[in-house]
Formats: sequence, C-alpha cells, structure tokens
Amino acid sequence: MGEGERFQLGTVGALSLSVVSSVSIVICNKALMSSLGFHFATTLTSWHLLVTFCSLHVALKMKFFEHKPFDQSAVMGFGILNGISIGLLNLSLGFNSVGFYQMTKLAIIPCTVVLETLFLGKKFSRTIQLALIILLLGVGIATVTDVQLNALGSILSLLAIVTTCVAQIMTNTIQKKFKVSSTQLLYQSCPYQAGTLLITGPFLDGLLTDQNVFAFKYTSQVVAFIILSCLISVSVNFSTFLVIGKTSPVTYQVLGHLKTCLVLAFGYVLLHDPFNWRNILGILIALIGMVLYSYFCTRESQQKANETAAQPFQVVEGEADPLLNAENGKGGLTDAVVPKAPVWNSNKDLHA
Repeated sequence: MGEGERFQLGTVGALSLSVVSSVSIVICNKALMSSLGFHFATTLTSWHLLVTFCSLHVALKMKFFEHKPFDQSAVMGFGILNGISIGLLNLSLGFNSVGFYQMTKLAIIPCTVVLETLFLGKKFSRTIQLALIILLLGVGIATVTDVQLNALGSILSLLAIVTTCVAQIMTNTIQKKFKVSSTQLLYQSCPYQAGTLLITGPFLDGLLTDQNVFAFKYTSQVVAFIILSCLISVSVNFSTFLVIGKTSPVTYQVLGHLKTCLVLAFGYVLLHDPFNWRNILGILIALIGMVLYSYFCTRESQQKANETAAQPFQVVEGEADPLLNAENGKGGLTDAVVPKAPVWNSNKDLHA
C-alpha cells in the first residue's frame, strides 16, 4: 500500500470515527439533559477535556505517542481561545432562539471561507462554493425554525462565529507550522481549554439555567451517564483534531452538518423526536450538497496532483480536501475541541 493510499485510508478512518463518536455523545448527552435534568453543558465540557487530558497523559506514559514541546505562547493562546469559543456558543444558544442559533452554526462555513481567503490566500472554486451553498440551504431547511433577533444574542453569536472559525483554522495551521500531530496538539492544549471552562463553566451554566451545578442531586444514574459522556468525549476530541489536521476547517464543518442530519434521523428513530417534511427535504438537499462537495474536491485534488506532477516546482493552493477523500500525502483547524459545545437545553439542538 502506497503512502497516498495509507493517507486516504487514515482520512476515511478519522472521518468515520468523528461521525460515530459525535452521534454517540449527542445521544448520551440528550439522555443526560432531557431525561435526567443535567443542563450544565459548559461544566460538562470542562470535565470532557479534563478526562481527555488524563487519558492522553496515560497514553503518553505508555509510549503510544511522543511528547513534542513547541511554542507555549501559541499553545496557551490556542487553548484559551478554544475554551472561549465553547462558552460563547453556549451563551449564544442561551440568549437566542433555536432558529437563530442554527443560523449561527450555518454561518461558520462562509466565515471560515472568507477568513482563509483573506488571510491565508486559499482559493475556493465556484463549484466548491456552489456545493457549500446547497449544503447550507439543506441544513437550514431541516433545522432552522423561528428566527428571533436581539442585540445581546446577535453580538454573542457574532463573537462565537469568529472565535470558532479562528480556533479551527489555528488547529490546522499549528499542526502544519510546528509539524505536530493532532494527538500532540490536543495533549498540550487540553489543560488550557479545560482550565478556562472549569473556571467559567459554573458561572455560565448558572446564568443560563438558574441552577447551581454544585447543588445538583447526583444520583448513580446521572453519574453513570456523566462518566459515559466523558469517555466518549475522548474519541470526539481526538477525532476533531485529527479530521481538521488531515483535511481542512471547511471539510470539518461539512462533516459537522452531516452529523446534524444523522442526529435528526436518529432522534426520530430512537427517541421519537418530531419529524416533518421540512426535515426530510432539508436532509436530502444537504446530502446532495455533501456529495457534490466531496466529488468536486476529489476532482480538483486529482487535477492538482496532475499539475504538480507536470510542473514539480509550481505550488498550487486551493480547497481540495474532500469529505471522503484527501489529496495524497497532504494534511489539511473546534459541539465546540474544536469541540462543539454540548447544548444545555434539552429542547434545543444537542450536539457533540
């Protein structure tokens, strides 16, 4: 098996792991919040990151990966920014309607495209842009309901979008710049992310839920689901960094919307959540957008490979990181990690 084939197999594995672990943690968190009334999402995320760090530390001691120290100011800034983006996403959810929060998540892709184009000189072809538009249209139809605006909620959403995009781009660029693996970056940034959320989590959760996380009645069932959620989160956090490192921030967001569609479907099948023609139509349109995105990226990747072979000294930049493929030998930055922030309200979209 050649290097390119191994890279493609690794990318498919990373994408699959991300989907399975994210959908699993959504189902677990939904049971925890909907059935058991544990709505402290930011604090829960801090526990996720703490368990992830402890798991990676054990793996390091067992020689599963090598510790590679690099610029600590970059690691600290990156970790704190990730923690802030998670808190802002939760605040955005708390101070906006469900529909406006979904619009916030949809805005992350175009914002990422703009930032990468302006500051990294990356080029996105019109076919890629068309596929992304179709994808966003489908997810919007499936998930966006009422859209109510308010000044504070709008400001929080804007900040959440910017910080999430920057954090995801940094995940990709830091891995390339310092030549570190996703595991090495996650291990070094986890303490800063966890620390940020451990300090701010109880305050934010109290603000959003009017409850005290320390006064909550922790039954054996609640503790069991929290432990299960934390264990699954290790896979979620690892696969997030792995996917963004192997592909691109935009591809990771496309994958995130695929997970949203799967969560809607699983919610209907397993949890008997409400499901109507808008959900079905939106999911179908979103799937068409994902297929087109993967196809166009694969085609452009092959074209770039041919051009590079013909002109070995010419470097061509572009968006060629498909959803189910990747350009050979090339790596591609968040429930919110770039973790996606778990949602604190059971009546709103819960995601990993």
